[in-house]
Amino acid sequence: MSGIISLQDKFYGCIAGSQVGAALGAPAQGLTWQNSESEFGVLDQLKPYENGWFREAGTTGSGIERQKLLITAISERQDRISAEDVRAIWVSDMTMKAAEKIMEPYDVGLLAVANSGIPARDLGKYCDYAGLNSFAGYCHPVGLINAGDVKNAIRDAFELGQLYYASRSYGVKWSGVTAAAIASAVKPGATIDSVIKDLFTNCDYSDVGAKIDGYKYGYLRDNVIDELESGLKLTAGCRDFRELREAFDKSYRGCGVPYGNSFANEVVTKAICVVRMVNANVHDAIIAGANMGRDSVNVAALAGGIAGAISGAAALPESLIRQVDYAAGVNKYTCSKRTIREQAEGVYQAFQSRLHTINKFVEEMLV
Repeated sequence: MSGIISLQDKFYGCIAGSQVGAALGAPAQGLTWQNSESEFGVLDQLKPYENGWFREAGTTGSGIERQKLLITAISERQDRISAEDVRAIWVSDMTMKAAEKIMEPYDVGLLAVANSGIPARDLGKYCDYAGLNSFAGYCHPVGLINAGDVKNAIRDAFELGQLYYASRSYGVKWSGVTAAAIASAVKPGATIDSVIKDLFTNCDYSDVGAKIDGYKYGYLRDNVIDELESGLKLTAGCRDFRELREAFDKSYRGCGVPYGNSFANEVVTKAICVVRMVNANVHDAIIAGANMGRDSVNVAALAGGIAGAISGAAALPESLIRQVDYAAGVNKYTCSKRTIREQAEGVYQAFQSRLHTINKFVEEMLV
Protein backbone atom coordinates (compact mmCIF):
# COMPACT_ATOMS: atom_id res chain seq x y z
CA MET A 1 0.00 0.00 0.00
CA SER A 2 1.29 3.45 -0.85
CA GLY A 3 0.02 6.99 -0.86
CA ILE A 4 -2.72 8.55 1.19
CA ILE A 5 -6.07 6.77 1.14
CA SER A 6 -9.00 9.12 1.57
CA LEU A 7 -11.69 8.45 4.15
CA GLN A 8 -14.24 8.35 1.34
CA ASP A 9 -12.32 5.57 -0.41
CA LYS A 10 -11.98 3.67 2.86
CA PHE A 11 -15.79 3.71 3.18
CA TYR A 12 -16.12 2.53 -0.41
CA GLY A 13 -13.46 -0.14 0.06
CA CYS A 14 -15.21 -1.45 3.14
CA ILE A 15 -18.64 -1.84 1.52
CA ALA A 16 -17.19 -3.10 -1.76
CA GLY A 17 -14.92 -5.60 -0.03
CA SER A 18 -17.75 -6.97 2.09
CA GLN A 19 -20.33 -7.31 -0.69
CA VAL A 20 -18.00 -8.67 -3.35
CA GLY A 21 -16.52 -11.02 -0.75
CA ALA A 22 -19.96 -12.32 0.20
CA ALA A 23 -20.81 -12.95 -3.45
CA LEU A 24 -17.48 -14.65 -4.16
CA GLY A 25 -17.85 -17.08 -1.27
CA ALA A 26 -21.54 -17.84 -1.82
CA PRO A 27 -21.26 -20.90 -4.14
CA ALA A 28 -19.08 -22.68 -1.56
CA GLN A 29 -21.12 -21.74 1.51
CA GLY A 30 -21.27 -24.58 4.03
CA LEU A 31 -18.81 -26.83 2.21
CA THR A 32 -15.63 -28.12 3.78
CA TRP A 33 -12.57 -26.61 2.15
CA GLN A 34 -11.79 -30.02 0.71
CA ASN A 35 -15.20 -30.24 -1.00
CA SER A 36 -15.00 -26.61 -2.12
CA GLU A 37 -11.61 -27.21 -3.73
CA SER A 38 -12.84 -30.40 -5.38
CA GLU A 39 -15.83 -28.61 -6.90
CA PHE A 40 -14.45 -25.17 -7.73
CA GLY A 41 -10.67 -25.32 -7.54
CA VAL A 42 -9.69 -21.85 -6.35
CA LEU A 43 -12.67 -19.51 -6.14
CA ASP A 44 -11.40 -16.25 -7.60
CA GLN A 45 -14.27 -15.40 -9.95
CA LEU A 46 -17.94 -14.75 -9.26
CA LYS A 47 -20.16 -17.71 -10.13
CA PRO A 48 -23.92 -18.27 -10.35
CA TYR A 49 -25.36 -20.68 -7.80
CA GLU A 50 -28.58 -22.25 -6.56
CA ASN A 51 -29.91 -21.55 -3.09
CA GLY A 52 -33.67 -21.93 -3.16
CA TRP A 53 -33.68 -20.19 -6.54
CA PHE A 54 -31.19 -19.49 -9.32
CA ARG A 55 -28.87 -16.63 -8.42
CA GLU A 56 -26.83 -14.67 -10.94
CA ALA A 57 -23.09 -14.50 -10.47
CA GLY A 58 -22.49 -11.74 -7.94
CA THR A 59 -25.67 -12.31 -5.96
CA THR A 60 -25.35 -11.79 -2.22
CA GLY A 61 -27.57 -13.31 0.47
CA SER A 62 -29.14 -12.70 3.84
CA GLY A 63 -26.10 -11.19 5.55
CA ILE A 64 -25.68 -8.41 2.99
CA GLU A 65 -29.43 -7.77 3.19
CA ARG A 66 -28.93 -7.09 6.91
CA GLN A 67 -26.03 -4.81 6.03
CA LYS A 68 -28.12 -2.97 3.44
CA LEU A 69 -30.87 -2.35 6.00
CA LEU A 70 -28.28 -0.81 8.34
CA ILE A 71 -26.94 1.34 5.50
CA THR A 72 -30.41 2.62 4.68
CA ALA A 73 -31.12 3.44 8.33
CA ILE A 74 -27.82 5.34 8.69
CA SER A 75 -28.31 7.16 5.37
CA GLU A 76 -31.79 8.32 6.38
CA ARG A 77 -30.82 9.23 9.94
CA GLN A 78 -27.59 10.97 8.86
CA ASP A 79 -26.07 9.98 12.18
CA ARG A 80 -25.58 7.07 14.54
CA ILE A 81 -28.68 4.91 14.75
CA SER A 82 -30.74 3.14 17.39
CA ALA A 83 -32.34 -0.28 17.31
CA GLU A 84 -35.68 1.46 16.73
CA ASP A 85 -34.28 3.19 13.63
CA VAL A 86 -33.26 -0.16 12.19
CA ARG A 87 -36.55 -1.83 13.08
CA ALA A 88 -38.40 0.92 11.21
CA ILE A 89 -36.36 0.16 8.08
CA TRP A 90 -36.97 -3.57 8.45
CA VAL A 91 -40.70 -2.97 8.46
CA SER A 92 -40.71 -0.45 5.58
CA ASP A 93 -38.12 -2.00 3.25
CA MET A 94 -38.38 -5.78 3.68
CA THR A 95 -41.58 -7.55 2.73
CA MET A 96 -42.38 -10.91 4.25
CA LYS A 97 -42.51 -12.47 0.77
CA ALA A 98 -39.01 -11.23 -0.07
CA ALA A 99 -37.66 -12.22 3.35
CA GLU A 100 -38.88 -15.76 2.88
CA LYS A 101 -36.86 -15.99 -0.34
CA ILE A 102 -33.60 -14.27 0.54
CA MET A 103 -33.30 -14.29 4.34
CA GLU A 104 -32.72 -17.05 6.88
CA PRO A 105 -35.75 -18.56 8.66
CA TYR A 106 -34.88 -16.76 11.88
CA ASP A 107 -34.81 -13.43 9.99
CA VAL A 108 -38.36 -14.14 8.83
CA GLY A 109 -39.42 -14.81 12.41
CA LEU A 110 -37.75 -11.64 13.66
CA LEU A 111 -39.45 -9.60 10.94
CA ALA A 112 -42.82 -10.95 12.04
CA VAL A 113 -42.09 -10.00 15.65
CA ALA A 114 -40.78 -6.59 14.54
CA ASN A 115 -44.16 -5.87 12.97
CA SER A 116 -45.82 -6.48 16.35
CA GLY A 117 -44.51 -3.23 17.79
CA ILE A 118 -42.57 -4.61 20.75
CA PRO A 119 -39.42 -2.65 21.74
CA ALA A 120 -36.71 -3.21 19.13
CA ARG A 121 -34.10 -4.16 21.73
CA ASP A 122 -36.33 -7.05 22.81
CA LEU A 123 -36.37 -8.65 19.37
CA GLY A 124 -33.21 -10.68 19.91
CA LYS A 125 -34.86 -12.50 22.80
CA TYR A 126 -37.00 -14.25 20.20
CA CYS A 127 -34.07 -15.61 18.15
CA ASP A 128 -32.78 -19.09 18.95
CA TYR A 129 -29.27 -18.44 17.67
CA ALA A 130 -27.50 -16.17 20.12
CA GLY A 131 -23.97 -17.07 19.04
CA LEU A 132 -24.22 -16.72 15.26
CA ASN A 133 -22.63 -14.14 13.02
CA SER A 134 -26.10 -12.76 12.13
CA PHE A 135 -25.02 -9.26 13.16
CA ALA A 136 -21.34 -9.73 14.00
CA GLY A 137 -20.57 -10.70 10.41
CA TYR A 138 -22.28 -7.73 8.76
CA CYS A 139 -22.27 -4.71 11.06
CA HIS A 140 -19.58 -2.91 9.02
CA PRO A 141 -21.76 0.25 8.71
CA VAL A 142 -21.83 0.57 12.52
CA GLY A 143 -18.06 0.92 12.46
CA LEU A 144 -18.18 3.35 9.55
CA ILE A 145 -20.64 5.82 11.12
CA ASN A 146 -18.35 5.73 14.17
CA ALA A 147 -15.20 6.12 12.08
CA GLY A 148 -12.22 6.51 14.39
CA ASP A 149 -14.44 6.33 17.48
CA VAL A 150 -13.86 2.75 18.59
CA LYS A 151 -15.64 2.94 21.95
CA ASN A 152 -18.86 4.33 20.48
CA ALA A 153 -18.72 1.73 17.71
CA ILE A 154 -18.75 -0.94 20.42
CA ARG A 155 -21.58 0.77 22.28
CA ASP A 156 -23.71 0.91 19.14
CA ALA A 157 -22.94 -2.73 18.32
CA PHE A 158 -24.12 -3.73 21.80
CA GLU A 159 -27.46 -1.98 21.26
CA LEU A 160 -28.05 -2.88 17.63
CA GLY A 161 -26.92 -6.44 18.19
CA GLN A 162 -29.95 -6.90 20.40
CA LEU A 163 -32.06 -6.99 17.24
CA TYR A 164 -30.60 -10.48 16.76
CA TYR A 165 -29.29 -11.55 20.16
CA ALA A 166 -30.34 -11.40 23.79
CA SER A 167 -28.52 -8.54 25.52
CA ARG A 168 -26.03 -10.68 27.40
CA SER A 169 -25.35 -13.19 24.68
CA TYR A 170 -22.33 -14.55 22.92
CA GLY A 171 -23.05 -12.74 19.64
CA VAL A 172 -23.13 -9.28 21.23
CA LYS A 173 -19.49 -9.24 22.27
CA TRP A 174 -18.28 -10.41 18.84
CA SER A 175 -20.43 -7.73 17.17
CA GLY A 176 -18.44 -5.26 19.24
CA VAL A 177 -15.21 -6.71 17.83
CA THR A 178 -16.40 -6.27 14.24
CA ALA A 179 -17.60 -2.71 14.75
CA ALA A 180 -14.40 -1.82 16.60
CA ALA A 181 -12.24 -3.29 13.83
CA ILE A 182 -13.98 -1.21 11.15
CA ALA A 183 -13.95 2.00 13.22
CA SER A 184 -10.22 1.50 13.79
CA ALA A 185 -9.46 0.48 10.20
CA VAL A 186 -10.70 3.77 8.71
CA LYS A 187 -8.39 5.88 10.84
CA PRO A 188 -5.77 7.75 8.76
CA GLY A 189 -2.73 5.57 8.27
CA ALA A 190 -4.34 2.50 9.85
CA THR A 191 -2.69 -0.88 9.37
CA ILE A 192 -3.86 -4.33 10.37
CA ASP A 193 -1.39 -4.17 13.26
CA SER A 194 -2.91 -0.92 14.54
CA VAL A 195 -6.39 -2.42 14.21
CA ILE A 196 -5.39 -5.49 16.22
CA LYS A 197 -3.84 -3.22 18.85
CA ASP A 198 -7.13 -1.30 19.12
CA LEU A 199 -9.05 -4.56 19.50
CA PHE A 200 -6.79 -5.74 22.31
CA THR A 201 -7.11 -2.35 24.01
CA ASN A 202 -10.89 -2.01 23.74
CA CYS A 203 -12.46 -5.44 23.37
CA ASP A 204 -11.89 -6.76 26.84
CA TYR A 205 -14.96 -4.55 27.47
CA SER A 206 -13.81 -3.77 30.98
CA ASP A 207 -14.35 -0.03 30.57
CA VAL A 208 -17.01 0.33 27.88
CA GLY A 209 -18.62 3.18 29.74
CA ALA A 210 -18.61 0.93 32.86
CA LYS A 211 -22.35 0.60 32.27
CA ILE A 212 -24.40 0.72 29.10
CA ASP A 213 -28.13 1.20 29.41
CA GLY A 214 -28.09 -0.09 32.96
CA TYR A 215 -26.10 -3.25 32.26
CA LYS A 216 -22.56 -3.91 33.39
CA TYR A 217 -20.64 -5.45 30.54
CA GLY A 218 -17.59 -6.68 32.43
CA TYR A 219 -18.90 -10.23 32.12
CA LEU A 220 -18.43 -9.99 28.35
CA ARG A 221 -14.67 -9.85 28.53
CA ASP A 222 -14.30 -13.60 28.87
CA ASN A 223 -12.64 -15.34 25.95
CA VAL A 224 -12.76 -12.57 23.31
CA ILE A 225 -9.17 -11.42 23.68
CA ASP A 226 -7.98 -14.93 24.50
CA GLU A 227 -9.57 -16.35 21.35
CA LEU A 228 -8.25 -13.59 19.10
CA GLU A 229 -4.78 -13.99 20.55
CA SER A 230 -4.93 -17.76 20.15
CA GLY A 231 -6.00 -17.48 16.49
CA LEU A 232 -3.29 -14.96 15.69
CA LYS A 233 -0.60 -17.12 17.29
CA LEU A 234 -1.89 -20.26 15.58
CA THR A 235 -1.67 -18.68 12.14
CA ALA A 236 1.37 -16.46 12.59
CA GLY A 237 3.48 -18.52 10.19
CA CYS A 238 0.81 -19.11 7.52
CA ARG A 239 1.78 -17.88 4.07
CA ASP A 240 -1.43 -18.54 2.11
CA PHE A 241 -5.06 -19.51 2.63
CA ARG A 242 -4.27 -23.21 2.24
CA GLU A 243 -2.00 -23.14 5.26
CA LEU A 244 -4.44 -20.91 7.12
CA ARG A 245 -7.45 -23.19 6.71
CA GLU A 246 -5.46 -26.27 7.72
CA ALA A 247 -4.26 -24.48 10.85
CA PHE A 248 -7.82 -23.48 11.76
CA ASP A 249 -9.05 -27.05 11.32
CA LYS A 250 -7.38 -27.69 14.69
CA SER A 251 -9.69 -25.19 16.39
CA TYR A 252 -12.98 -24.99 14.49
CA ARG A 253 -14.76 -28.20 13.60
CA GLY A 254 -18.32 -27.56 14.79
CA CYS A 255 -20.97 -29.50 12.91
CA GLY A 256 -24.17 -31.45 13.49
CA VAL A 257 -26.13 -28.48 14.83
CA PRO A 258 -28.00 -25.76 12.92
CA TYR A 259 -25.55 -23.18 11.56
CA GLY A 260 -22.65 -25.11 13.08
CA ASN A 261 -20.23 -23.44 10.63
CA SER A 262 -21.39 -19.93 11.37
CA PHE A 263 -20.65 -18.96 14.95
CA ALA A 264 -19.43 -15.42 15.36
CA ASN A 265 -16.24 -16.18 17.27
CA GLU A 266 -15.01 -18.46 14.47
CA VAL A 267 -15.89 -16.11 11.63
CA VAL A 268 -14.51 -12.94 13.23
CA THR A 269 -11.28 -14.60 14.38
CA LYS A 270 -10.67 -16.14 10.96
CA ALA A 271 -11.36 -12.86 9.16
CA ILE A 272 -8.89 -10.88 11.27
CA CYS A 273 -6.22 -13.53 10.73
CA VAL A 274 -6.89 -13.47 6.98
CA VAL A 275 -6.46 -9.68 6.84
CA ARG A 276 -3.19 -9.89 8.74
CA MET A 277 -1.89 -12.64 6.45
CA VAL A 278 -2.60 -10.63 3.26
CA ASN A 279 -1.53 -7.31 4.81
CA ALA A 280 -4.96 -5.78 4.17
CA ASN A 281 -4.98 -6.33 0.40
CA VAL A 282 -8.72 -6.42 -0.20
CA HIS A 283 -8.62 -8.65 -3.28
CA ASP A 284 -6.36 -11.20 -1.61
CA ALA A 285 -8.55 -11.05 1.50
CA ILE A 286 -11.77 -11.99 -0.29
CA ILE A 287 -10.09 -14.81 -2.23
CA ALA A 288 -8.63 -16.23 0.99
CA GLY A 289 -11.97 -15.92 2.78
CA ALA A 290 -13.95 -17.49 -0.06
CA ASN A 291 -11.63 -20.51 -0.10
CA MET A 292 -11.55 -21.13 3.65
CA GLY A 293 -14.45 -23.59 3.63
CA ARG A 294 -17.27 -23.73 6.20
CA ASP A 295 -18.78 -20.21 6.37
CA SER A 296 -16.98 -18.93 3.28
CA VAL A 297 -19.51 -16.14 2.71
CA ASN A 298 -19.11 -14.51 6.08
CA VAL A 299 -15.35 -14.89 6.37
CA ALA A 300 -14.89 -13.34 2.91
CA ALA A 301 -17.37 -10.53 3.64
CA LEU A 302 -15.78 -9.63 6.95
CA ALA A 303 -12.16 -10.00 5.81
CA GLY A 304 -12.94 -7.98 2.67
CA GLY A 305 -14.67 -5.27 4.68
CA ILE A 306 -11.83 -4.84 7.17
CA ALA A 307 -9.16 -4.94 4.46
CA GLY A 308 -11.11 -2.46 2.31
CA ALA A 309 -11.54 -0.11 5.27
CA ILE A 310 -7.76 -0.11 5.78
CA SER A 311 -6.55 0.05 2.18
CA GLY A 312 -9.50 1.28 0.10
CA ALA A 313 -10.84 -0.37 -3.04
CA ALA A 314 -7.88 0.13 -5.38
CA ALA A 315 -6.88 -3.56 -5.36
CA LEU A 316 -10.42 -4.77 -6.08
CA PRO A 317 -11.12 -5.28 -9.81
CA GLU A 318 -13.91 -3.01 -11.04
CA SER A 319 -15.32 -5.92 -13.04
CA LEU A 320 -16.22 -7.71 -9.79
CA ILE A 321 -17.91 -4.64 -8.37
CA ARG A 322 -19.90 -4.09 -11.58
CA GLN A 323 -21.10 -7.70 -11.55
CA VAL A 324 -22.29 -7.47 -7.94
CA ASP A 325 -24.13 -4.25 -8.82
CA TYR A 326 -25.70 -5.97 -11.82
CA ALA A 327 -26.81 -8.96 -9.75
CA ALA A 328 -28.42 -6.65 -7.20
CA GLY A 329 -30.20 -4.79 -9.98
CA VAL A 330 -31.90 -7.95 -11.27
CA ASN A 331 -32.59 -9.41 -7.82
CA LYS A 332 -36.32 -8.95 -7.20
CA TYR A 333 -36.02 -9.97 -3.55
CA THR A 334 -33.32 -7.56 -2.35
CA CYS A 335 -34.26 -4.74 0.01
CA SER A 336 -32.04 -2.28 -1.89
CA LYS A 337 -30.86 -2.11 -5.51
CA ARG A 338 -28.52 0.80 -4.89
CA THR A 339 -25.02 0.31 -6.25
CA ILE A 340 -22.09 -0.32 -3.94
CA ARG A 341 -20.86 3.21 -4.65
CA GLU A 342 -24.25 4.68 -3.76
CA GLN A 343 -24.43 2.69 -0.53
CA ALA A 344 -20.94 3.71 0.55
CA GLU A 345 -21.62 7.33 -0.34
CA GLY A 346 -24.79 7.30 1.76
CA VAL A 347 -22.88 6.20 4.86
CA TYR A 348 -20.01 8.58 4.11
CA GLN A 349 -22.36 11.56 3.83
CA ALA A 350 -24.03 10.50 7.08
CA PHE A 351 -20.63 10.47 8.77
CA GLN A 352 -19.85 13.93 7.37
CA SER A 353 -23.19 15.15 8.75
CA ARG A 354 -22.36 13.68 12.15
CA LEU A 355 -18.92 15.29 12.06
CA HIS A 356 -20.45 18.66 11.16
CA THR A 357 -22.82 18.42 14.13
CA ILE A 358 -19.96 17.54 16.50
CA ASN A 359 -17.76 20.37 15.19
CA LYS A 360 -20.61 22.88 15.46
CA PHE A 361 -21.24 21.82 19.05
CA VAL A 362 -17.55 22.19 19.89
CA GLU A 363 -17.47 25.68 18.35
CA GLU A 364 -20.52 26.74 20.36
CA MET A 365 -19.13 25.43 23.62
CA LEU A 366 -15.72 27.04 23.16
CA VAL A 367 -17.12 30.54 22.60
